[in-house]
Amino acid sequence: MDRLRNIAPGIYVAGQIEAEDIAAAAALGLARVINNRPDSEEQGQPASEAVEAAVLNAGMEYVHIPITGMPSDDQVDAVGLQLADGKPTLLYCRSGMRSTAAWALATSAAGIVSPESIRSAAAQAGYDLSRLPL
Repeated sequence: MDRLRNIAPGIYVAGQIEAEDIAAAAALGLARVINNRPDSEEQGQPASEAVEAAVLNAGMEYVHIPITGMPSDDQVDAVGLQLADGKPTLLYCRSGMRSTAAWALATSAAGIVSPESIRSAAAQAGYDLSRLPL
């Protein structure tokens, strides 16, 4: 469970998740998992279909919004749309950085939290967003 990093109320980020992380997310009361990894990004990574099956089996929603590099406006909008309903959510990618950036940009665009607070929350979770334009 140490791999799931809380960056905002009801919002967690992580690097590549495993079965125990899915169970931990469900135990935390999270309702949704957003996968920001493109399939075949890295040899040996679980396929999105396998993660989806495990997430659904744990009683959570699954959304696949693959991101390579800096999140695009469309990807940020898609993440923001998912987070707008307030459901507790885990976002993940290979290291958690792209997921954190997508959350930060979506949160900033929504005007919910100041850029300084967003950067501080990310830093406390181990992600440096100092160069991200919020």
